[in-house]
Amino acid sequence: MDTPSFSFELFPPRTPEAAAKLPSVIGQLASVRPDFFSVTHGAGGSDQDGTYETLLTVVEHAGLEVAPHLTCVGSTRAQIAALLQRYRNAGVKRIVALRGDLPSTATGPAAPGEFHYASQLVSFIRETHGDAFKIEVAAYPEMHPQACSPGADFDHFCRKVEAGADGALTQLFYNADAYFDFMERCGRAGITIPVVPGIMPITGFANTQRFCNGCGADLPRWVRLRLEQLRDDKAALLDFGLEVVTRLCETLLRNGAPGLHFYTINRAEPTLRLWKNLALPFPLHAKRLDDEIAALHSDKIEAELASVLANRGQVERRSAGRLVQGGVLPALG
Repeated sequence: MDTPSFSFELFPPRTPEAAAKLPSVIGQLASVRPDFFSVTHGAGGSDQDGTYETLLTVVEHAGLEVAPHLTCVGSTRAQIAALLQRYRNAGVKRIVALRGDLPSTATGPAAPGEFHYASQLVSFIRETHGDAFKIEVAAYPEMHPQACSPGADFDHFCRKVEAGADGALTQLFYNADAYFDFMERCGRAGITIPVVPGIMPITGFANTQRFCNGCGADLPRWVRLRLEQLRDDKAALLDFGLEVVTRLCETLLRNGAPGLHFYTINRAEPTLRLWKNLALPFPLHAKRLDDEIAALHSDKIEAELASVLANRGQVERRSAGRLVQGGVLPALG
């Protein structure tokens, strides 16, 4: 069995204050040496320059591989070609290829512009750059919220794989059975690319509900009720959320998941706390990591996550996801 892959997702900061904090966040996350960082396509797919600038920040402060999200909604072939060449010139080796958020005026799942679906973007990358990029795509164990049916959604995923995807990152989920069912469908369809689960740490009741509502993820009733019960006891809520997500990750890895992709929301501490609880390797500065986690203030995390959500507005409600996604919370597409 291959060594599991672990990666972290960031999004381009939207304020000068957030931009000033980002190098410290990147440095803390980089201390555990993830396989790569991914960077969403602006805030809600609005600004590829923000993606590029954040990519350069990661390279400067972490020296690790970075995979920019590339969305095709509303784009021409010439625009996408220019972006791909820009990334290739910068030494990028991995791309997260997504459709992106549909405009509010959209009447169907096809995106405006010369690319209507992510599968067409994957094909274009392969046609113009061959194997120069490793291509990641989005996967939705619980169905993309804009899909008309689970079958149609899975057909879209198959087309992305057939177009040349090397791997996939899933939207966040808290029900391991959804992932296992998705992988069984992949097996029956002959799909063998690695599908890495997307993991969102639980750090608050309202934020978790909002993320799940925004991307169509199911928050199990028992988890929701416990989070609601603990909403005024932040320390207990953080401990409970950590245990829930730790058990989820352990179940996934124990049953063959090829790694984990963490949606950090530009916060280091929640992901590092989970990393430590899973006993994942942190080869450098282990004592320093313990100190950073011990110094965690739940009030600060809650306030900063609330600020993130306020800045991103309605993005999470419109997108399925880093994926990534894309935006997405995770802005995936």
